[in-house]
Amino acid sequence: MARPVFIVDGSRTPFLKARSGPGPFTPVDLAVQCGRPLLARQPFSPTSFDQVILGCVNVIADEMNPARVAALRLGMGEDMVAFTVQINCGSGMQSIDTAYRYIREGHADMVLAGGTEALSHAPLVWPNSGVRWFAGLATAKGVAAKLAAAFKLRPRYLKPIIGLERGLTDPITDLNMGQTAEVVGHLFGITRAQSDAYAAESHRRLTHAQAEGFLKGEVETAFSRDGKFFDHDDGVRPDSTAETLAKLRPVFERPWGQVTAGNSSQITDGASWVILASDAAVAKHKLTPKAVIVDSHWAALDPSIMGLGPVMSATPLLQRNDLTVKDVETWELNEAFATQVLGCLAAWNDDKFCRDILGLDGAAGEIDRDKLNVDGGAISLGHPVGTSGNRIVLHLVNAMKRLGTRRGVATECIGGGLGGAMLIEVV
Repeated sequence: MARPVFIVDGSRTPFLKARSGPGPFTPVDLAVQCGRPLLARQPFSPTSFDQVILGCVNVIADEMNPARVAALRLGMGEDMVAFTVQINCGSGMQSIDTAYRYIREGHADMVLAGGTEALSHAPLVWPNSGVRWFAGLATAKGVAAKLAAAFKLRPRYLKPIIGLERGLTDPITDLNMGQTAEVVGHLFGITRAQSDAYAAESHRRLTHAQAEGFLKGEVETAFSRDGKFFDHDDGVRPDSTAETLAKLRPVFERPWGQVTAGNSSQITDGASWVILASDAAVAKHKLTPKAVIVDSHWAALDPSIMGLGPVMSATPLLQRNDLTVKDVETWELNEAFATQVLGCLAAWNDDKFCRDILGLDGAAGEIDRDKLNVDGGAISLGHPVGTSGNRIVLHLVNAMKRLGTRRGVATECIGGGLGGAMLIEVV
């Protein structure tokens, strides 16, 4: 018999915009910065967990299996099982889903599930031609051979490739993520003006949430080794308007594209954790759950339209639970691109798409924008790839508690042509 799985608590770091060079924190640093205060306020020892699961895409060389490194730095004990998961943008949600299934089936009682990403630490890599030259130089025998190998050097061999740029390009379609958003926007007639207006609203909502203290208790202050502290998401632009955003040039499809730096998610560093527990763990430690995970669903689709992943994953999730989009009171849909989010909303409200692709009797319906990303999203606060899926679940729970709503869905598109969705109810 499947057991209920509760979300007990959670926290995250501020999301810090990547600017010039590596930021102050590595992926594990970030996980530890928000993990320490989270564990410190619990009525149980950090060693009480059964395992740690952490999503991370850009794993750096000094932190192989960052879940294990973070667990040890958090004082969770040498016998703590900890592993890292990677499913691109869905990594942070996958950590929750994996923990959910372990607990539901009785294989664990309490799991720390998170996501972390330091995109500012993405590596520069050599082109293959440069790698072959270095290999030839290293294996050459004798002075003459080494000199001959050295003279084969060409300047282009030393031109580094930005690893992040390749990582955000789909290897099957050879489209970068921004281009896939352009495709989705074209399919549903999303205009540049609509995308810019959506982006400006994301900044307005996050600015309001910060000013009103809505993120208090969710965002933990991070302290760098040089004594600086970071206490808020620093990518928000309170002065953003649709008019100012309209002045920006398209980035991916010039000159007529819809996607710009202003209506896209920001490249950021950040980490997030949630604590998941069984009813037995709740009783044992006298915990007060915030929410219960009802169900989850993953879907796959054409990588060129990966932005429709939320539609393809959330729709069957709702069907399986005899719900419609109208039954969901609060939505968190990761804002990879404004055009992509608007494309998803248009798809759900498109009769032909819903009949032909989703197998519905007609349009699923229109999602009330007042119920969607109520405190802004990745456009205003950033998208640390391995973290975002975890953050949207954490914030969904906190937002529902504040708003007094009961049922919510966290969903996201995933590079490579995937989508993930999770149905949450407040308890």
